[in-house]
Amino acid sequence: MNALRGALVSALVLLGVALLVWWALAFLAQRAILFPRSAILAVGAADLARLGGERIWLEAGGRRTEAWLLPGRRSGAPAPLLLYAHGNGELIDHWAEAFEPARTQGATALLVEYPGYGRSAGAPSEASIRETLVAAFDWAAAQDGIDARRIVGWGRSLGGGAVCALARERPLAALVLESTFTSVRSLALRFGVPGFLVRDPFDNLTLVRGFGRPLLLLHGERDEIVAASHSRALHAAAPASELHLLPCGHNDCPRPWGPVLGFLELHGLL
Repeated sequence: MNALRGALVSALVLLGVALLVWWALAFLAQRAILFPRSAILAVGAADLARLGGERIWLEAGGRRTEAWLLPGRRSGAPAPLLLYAHGNGELIDHWAEAFEPARTQGATALLVEYPGYGRSAGAPSEASIRETLVAAFDWAAAQDGIDARRIVGWGRSLGGGAVCALARERPLAALVLESTFTSVRSLALRFGVPGFLVRDPFDNLTLVRGFGRPLLLLHGERDEIVAASHSRALHAAAPASELHLLPCGHNDCPRPWGPVLGFLELHGLL
């Protein structure tokens, strides 16, 4: 009996040590996993110029971060703005041509890079990304050609956390959350990592509960990275929101311009 008890104690000690080692590795490696800083594709200034876009440099927290402005293709009154935040394995370069449907309808797009990604200085974190998006909002709101009352935050995957962080600081007219999680803590639990170890929680669920303005949720039903249950939970937390489940996964969804343009028109944001 004593031998069995000793073996059980030893096994529990080993399990505890293994768990502590796993938690320590998760704590140290989590930012490398959450922010992989995708390699730059061969898309550059010539392509931006061809699209009629403009490169902007934002100053925030002592860092210089890049953004691309893609003006709407209608002249006249100040335009609504789609302030776009991409996924964690992407760059603004990847999205330069994706906004033609909105630009044709008169909306301007501002694609904001993350600190440490692409040509931008600094290191990514929830705090540095929030500071960068606040600087982007403030810059855009000061431009004569942009209607500061119609700035919409659109985030895909990690970008949903970025624009929700921005919504805590600035009065966004609406949010579009695509393939977005409830929080990084909820994702970490899948891997046995407790929430208190998460350095960049991006608590979207708490934000949407009190957002109180138009909210569009888009999610692939076959999403293998962020399950569609996350958007269902966000929708449940904000019952007035609009939820569209799409027949795709995480990275293979066609651009959902039908629901997006319909949502923007419904709320007077186009």
